[in-house]
Amino acid sequence: MTLQQLKYAIEIANCSSMNEAAKRLFISQPSLSNAIKELENELSISIFDRTNRGIEVSLEGAEFLGYAKQIVEQTELIENRYNGKSKRKIRFSISTQHYPFVVEAFSKLINGINYNEYDFNLKETKTYEIIEDVKTLRSDIGVLYINKFNSKILNKLFSYNNLKFTPLFNTTPHVFVSIKHPLANKKSIKIDDIKNFTYIKFEQGENSSVHFSEEMVNIVDVNKSIKVSDRATLSNLLVSTDSYTIGTGIIISEFNEKRIKALPLEETEILTVGWITHKDMNLSKIALKYINSLNDVISKDYFNLDYCLL
Repeated sequence: MTLQQLKYAIEIANCSSMNEAAKRLFISQPSLSNAIKELENELSISIFDRTNRGIEVSLEGAEFLGYAKQIVEQTELIENRYNGKSKRKIRFSISTQHYPFVVEAFSKLINGINYNEYDFNLKETKTYEIIEDVKTLRSDIGVLYINKFNSKILNKLFSYNNLKFTPLFNTTPHVFVSIKHPLANKKSIKIDDIKNFTYIKFEQGENSSVHFSEEMVNIVDVNKSIKVSDRATLSNLLVSTDSYTIGTGIIISEFNEKRIKALPLEETEILTVGWITHKDMNLSKIALKYINSLNDVISKDYFNLDYCLL
């Protein structure tokens, strides 16, 4: 086993593609494939599963890559200390539900570092894909919520995929509406109040089970609904129509243009927003910096629960 083989395996996991990894590593695909096969034979494990969809990190491969990343990172620290320069770009990836405070923390991270080279990825995506990204090490951290309704399913997935959930904060579901919405002047909202209005939800793709819903409350008998895939589209629809969505009620006050209002939903249970990471992975220095940034954003008085811009 060589340091180069460890780097090869890490790059394949980052790309989820043997061909793409070979291009980035400037070697031929057959040479890369042979190097990984030799490594797998030496260790008597399968680091990657070969499927019709391409390359996926196996369960034992995820554990191996956790150790491999630590070795490579420590080696680079020694190289940086004595050679004075980095041999590889700093990489960091987050997969998250559609939360503005995640973006705010990411901005603070970028403004607080001084790296000559880095390759970062911030991906707002579907709930199931967040779990898959962290499971397969495509992302270092995933941000999502759990509540009494979905906790049994999600905790089972966390356990099966060797993931750890760390809470960030507790809150209750809020209804987001335009300040011009007929319900905007209410102090709080009941489920019956919103049933006749258009419900905007985030698209969950093939895994559209209510347990993966981002909207936190299972509202049955919805007459009108719209599915969207990004936060900007959702915000524009809320501002321009008498529609609604459901979210944490927590928003960065710096973005407060008072176009959208968050109203507490009555008779709902507490939910917990948190982050997941792979149990076999020690967080890198940049990941720890991001977690500190995230906690800083949440702990400060950045949030306005009366008016907000999603």
